[in-house]
Amino acid sequence: MFLAKVFLSAVAAGLAYVLWRIASRLIRPAFSPLRNLPGPPNPSLLLGHAKQLMKGDSGEQVGQWAEQYGHVFKFKLPLNSDRLVILDTKAIHHILSHSYDYPKPEGAHRSLSRIFGAGLILVEGMVLLNPAFGPVHLRGMTSIFFDKATQLRDIWLSQLPASGEPVKLDALGWLSKVALDIIGLAGFGYDFEALISDRKPNELNEAFDTVLHGGPPANSLRSILQLFTGFGWLEPAERRRQIQEARRTLDRIGRQLLEERKNAVRESMSGAEKLEKRAFQGRDLLSLLVKANMAEDIPERERLTDAQVLAQVPTFVIAGHDSTSTGHTWCLYALSLNQSAQSKLRSEIHSVSSDTPSMEELNNLPYLDAVVRETMRVHPPVPMTVRVATKDDVIPLNKPFVNRKGTEQSTFAIAKGENITLPIDLIGRSKDIWGDDAEEFRPERWLSHDIPEAATSVPGIWGNSLAFLGGPRACIGYRFSVLETKAIIFTIIRAFEVELAVPKEDVGKRSIMVTKPLLLSDPTKGNQLPLLVRAVKQ
Repeated sequence: MFLAKVFLSAVAAGLAYVLWRIASRLIRPAFSPLRNLPGPPNPSLLLGHAKQLMKGDSGEQVGQWAEQYGHVFKFKLPLNSDRLVILDTKAIHHILSHSYDYPKPEGAHRSLSRIFGAGLILVEGMVLLNPAFGPVHLRGMTSIFFDKATQLRDIWLSQLPASGEPVKLDALGWLSKVALDIIGLAGFGYDFEALISDRKPNELNEAFDTVLHGGPPANSLRSILQLFTGFGWLEPAERRRQIQEARRTLDRIGRQLLEERKNAVRESMSGAEKLEKRAFQGRDLLSLLVKANMAEDIPERERLTDAQVLAQVPTFVIAGHDSTSTGHTWCLYALSLNQSAQSKLRSEIHSVSSDTPSMEELNNLPYLDAVVRETMRVHPPVPMTVRVATKDDVIPLNKPFVNRKGTEQSTFAIAKGENITLPIDLIGRSKDIWGDDAEEFRPERWLSHDIPEAATSVPGIWGNSLAFLGGPRACIGYRFSVLETKAIIFTIIRAFEVELAVPKEDVGKRSIMVTKPLLLSDPTKGNQLPLLVRAVKQ
């Protein structure tokens, strides 16, 4: 009897807590400093705007709201929760530069940790890895980029008919494979062999495929809630089981790779009195991290545990595979629609005598650089980033807005716990920032230095763009990603002419963590970008 009373009391207490959390969430917006911000009316106290976000691409819906309500507005998530959206560059700079006051929400942390571990996306102070992404080490990785790009080129050439007619290829599928092979070799010295299509994928390849591509449909209610809230518990039990099994495979192989690197470092220091950062010249990122971590001349507070080092293996892949390959794909998409830009780029590429130029030669091609910059502006692979305020604050603005009461505001207050969306894609295509041709793919704007003054205030780490974010939490691998993209595009455009295999109107976008193309006429076939590819006439 006593145990029954204890059990019932515990259930009642748990139920009361849940009801209190729901009630507080429903009531909070009425007292929030955001209550007078503009935004669409709430269609449902229970679901908020989830249904609207489920119709097509969620980013498109947010973009429509931005056109209607301006550069600072809010919309509703389930249970009456506010989601603040900011396109003002001064406000974005404030948020990104005060990164510890505006971290990722706890729900997003949990979801990312569950899949990828405590890697670069989540762990702060990863100073040991910074040198690995510098020019010295990237110079040595350029050959890896070109080895795999050349392998992809040869595979495509082998599929072309002797008649000279074009062949239809899924660019996204092939570029995903080449990017996976590249990050495997450059990241931790492991060849996924994804480009070898007649061979069964190895177990590490299969594990990553399960983690990255086994989620719910992008326009499902579950995926929308995961995208904007990070609620990992929304995933079905079977999906969680698959991720756990894949994580065990990743951890097992990761530990093996880690031990191999540590043994190589120990062998390199045999006979030496001590190991310093400059010793041992392993090329891959994991080797460089292990070497730096084992060096005796680093402060103990900067040294990582084996678990933290191990967590970098999946982090390298998610950061260096999915988003990077999608960037390659959008670049080819843009060039397929702009044949003039494609021809101009090919002429510049053919001015280089080698099929495999050095890093310096790649970076000295101004039109290639402009094409990559313009792609990242118009088609950033990661559509948005989310943050949460950890304290009450006042956010400054470049441009004032008019609130619901008709009052003009040049700043606005935000309370601790408020969630924020920074729409990277909308900022890159904002006419207020980039001018009337903001949605046009025009690489020449980078050559003529025709960058609007407003665009110079975009607080990105590269290219007046937020594609790689900005501030202390900016992507430290941006040079790696840009150089890889240049090598891939250089190789493909040097050898092939590309054009869309479907009408432009049939290509849509699907966004969860990364924005990928799909065919609106057949969305059930998943993400793809069909291109017609023919060999360049010599």
